[in-house]
Amino acid sequence: MKVILRHLLLLMMFLAGSAQAALTIEITQGVKGAMPIAIVPFSWEGPMTQAPLDVSRLVTENLYRSGRFSPLPEHDMLAKPNDPSRVNFQNWRVLGVENLVIGKVRATANNQYIVQFVLFDVFRSTQITGQTFNVSKTTDLRKTAHQVSDIIYEALLGERGAFDTRIAYVTQSSDASGKPRYSLQVADADGHGPQAILNSREPLMSPSWSPDGKKLAYVTFEGGRPSIYTQDVRLGKREKISGFRGINGAPAWSPDGTRLALVLSKGGNPDIYVMNLLNKKLTRLTRSYAIDTEPVWTPKGDAIVFTSDRGGKPQLYKVSLAGRQVQRLTFEGEYNARATLSPDGRMVAMVHGNGSRYRIAVMDLENGALQVLTDTSLDESPSFAPNGSMIIYATESQNRGVLSAVSVDGRVRQRLVLQEGDAREPVWAPYSK
Repeated sequence: MKVILRHLLLLMMFLAGSAQAALTIEITQGVKGAMPIAIVPFSWEGPMTQAPLDVSRLVTENLYRSGRFSPLPEHDMLAKPNDPSRVNFQNWRVLGVENLVIGKVRATANNQYIVQFVLFDVFRSTQITGQTFNVSKTTDLRKTAHQVSDIIYEALLGERGAFDTRIAYVTQSSDASGKPRYSLQVADADGHGPQAILNSREPLMSPSWSPDGKKLAYVTFEGGRPSIYTQDVRLGKREKISGFRGINGAPAWSPDGTRLALVLSKGGNPDIYVMNLLNKKLTRLTRSYAIDTEPVWTPKGDAIVFTSDRGGKPQLYKVSLAGRQVQRLTFEGEYNARATLSPDGRMVAMVHGNGSRYRIAVMDLENGALQVLTDTSLDESPSFAPNGSMIIYATESQNRGVLSAVSVDGRVRQRLVLQEGDAREPVWAPYSK
């Protein structure tokens, strides 16, 4: 009961981060036998001595960070071809490389560029894929590198990549006088280019992406009481959605973007409500003397999974929107909360607790099999990548709030660390539409 109240009233929680600091990703565990690949440095043609961004290096870093590839170090390469006609596949077979990437970056005019790449199967001596990008401005070269990484990832692993996506998270730092500062940040999935879309002296929490990736819903304590807002990430325009007496928390967008699930206590007890964003009409989904909180929609938008202690301890339940039937989902462990559903709806990730340890776990919704993915003890706020391959979450390391990520099979682990301050409440954005 005390723990679920702490999660519900994140309202008083110590959140995280710095408005200026970037995230640094560290690989803490990769896949044994990762796929050998060589990404040859892309050739450069332009008025400057070197390209404004090393596209091939970023592609190499992306694939390495995924934990599923083992890029060949540049100093071990026997040749550095930039044209298919110059590729000697035997050179790469000798080095044990299975796949090879070559490419070019050429400046055209007015800070515009052409980026080309080709992916080869070394042992078959054949081209797998390739593409040419017309890049309209220098700042888009990084996005192009992420797109190249996504194409390679999908071609070789059979699932869509998530390098060209974003994450949102909350940070907390202190000003010169020692007073806390809170910031809602949006950054590339690799932690690059963080931008504060909201700064506040009061706590911020529970960010939630709209399904088109254009808006965030969140809870703010401006004025000393919790309220829910939605905000356009690019334009900064925001709208107050809920400011009832008591709790206004845990907003979650419906898959079609027309509704928002939220937790309100205006009826006396924390319950799950759904708001129609067009007319602001509220529909109450749960009526219980227990605490119902942390709603998340199923991919079809016909039901909501939530946390409740109606059985004595926090567990996950599902309520249908049509008939309001409530079904308990989790039974293993004394604490299961903060659900997030995989994009295909087949798995639910959660904070799974036993004793004083709270770790990230996933459960197959078809057979109920549960697997604990992390080995830390204070994990929270899991969120699936849009391709369902990774889960980002918050944890603690050396008395600091950090973000980490783990693959759904538990074999790949990453840590995203701020240079200063703490980070909490991560949420992975959907694919841009």
